Amino acid sequence: MNRKILRLAIPNILSNLTVPLLSSVDTAIMGHLPGPVYIGAIAVGSMIFNFIYWGVGFLRMGTTGLTAQAYGGKNNREIILTLARAVLVALGIAAFLIAAKDIIDLIAFKLINGSEEVESHARVYFQIRIFAAPATLSLYALHGWYLGMQNSRFPLYLGLFVNLLNILLNFLFVYRFGMTVDGIAWATVISQYAGLGFGMLLIVKYYPSVFRFYDKTKLLEFDKIKKFFGINFDLFIRTLFLIFVFSFFTAKSAEFGDTVLSANSILLQLWLILSYGVDGFAFAAESLVGKYIGKQNKPMLVKTVKYIFGWGLGQGVALSLIFLIWIKGIISLYTNQYQVITTAMQFAGWTIIAPLINAVSFIWDGIFIGATAAKPMRNSMVFSAAVVFLPLFYLLYPYWGNHALWFAMIMFMLARGITLSVYSRKYIFRNS
Repeated sequence: MNRKILRLAIPNILSNLTVPLLSSVDTAIMGHLPGPVYIGAIAVGSMIFNFIYWGVGFLRMGTTGLTAQAYGGKNNREIILTLARAVLVALGIAAFLIAAKDIIDLIAFKLINGSEEVESHARVYFQIRIFAAPATLSLYALHGWYLGMQNSRFPLYLGLFVNLLNILLNFLFVYRFGMTVDGIAWATVISQYAGLGFGMLLIVKYYPSVFRFYDKTKLLEFDKIKKFFGINFDLFIRTLFLIFVFSFFTAKSAEFGDTVLSANSILLQLWLILSYGVDGFAFAAESLVGKYIGKQNKPMLVKTVKYIFGWGLGQGVALSLIFLIWIKGIISLYTNQYQVITTAMQFAGWTIIAPLINAVSFIWDGIFIGATAAKPMRNSMVFSAAVVFLPLFYLLYPYWGNHALWFAMIMFMLARGITLSVYSRKYIFRNS
């Protein structure tokens, strides 16, 4: 079991870490330009895309669970049709986003109360990067399909290719051509389309046999479409609340001023490193849990969950120790601005303890996705955001200021872990 988990988890961890690596490079490049406004602009612009793209993260999550169960049940037709449906939905959503970009721009920047200079740069970033939507969303579908096929190597290849190309283009556009946030945005657009081409090439080359089972008359089969959208709608609602919490966090950070916004953005990057690292084991859980449910192998399902938690919690402890010892040096990699570093250190304690708490909810996410148990994930997220996060923030904000924001985030993650643990008795282990 350890070999099975690590065979899936290690490539996923490496692949996932390229994502915060990219956002960290974006932040670091902007953090070494004059003034904190460029960091703030990237933080605000990225927040908008987090809201959009995390909202359709069901394209990856739903595709993984459905594909893994079809793989476990040796249903070749559903394996290829699941991918086709996911890509079709991805392109439809992307077309809508591009058509509605000016409306999204108007609404987003009315809700964000940042400085005029930050907003101006963030708007430039948004108006360019939105054109990457078709490639970005299609890559979500491909990533989920590969994981469902028990293949964690190809997502690694894709992640490395896309994000390393993006980083190279960032340096080229900013330091060679003198661009700022516009260069960061164009680098993303170009690398996403290059990655989509690479991903399709991998399928054609290494999975040619699956196309023999494609049946276009079954593509829009009512029962399968109903199941696809039923699972994905619950995941969509779940993810919307998750995005709301992180977007609310960034918007409130902006109200504290550009320096606090920059400090909070850097610390949040460290949260993302944690989440993407532990998600390597969560992705392994998606693949293995889905496969064993497809095979109806309950003993292996239970064993998978126990071993996955051992690895995920171990990684959380290791990250907390790393942050405890080196967090100031890590923050200094993101910016050389003394005021931002000093401000970030005032709130660094929340980031040090975060891995110990957050790992539980991240691992449960992977287990529930593999089981395609989307409703309890939705209910857990709604409760944690609406009943825990928001009330705590507004109750403590007058007394604790920015500390209230971080405390509410910690308790939000703790509530997610507790509620999913309770739900697991019914939705994961009920037939074990």
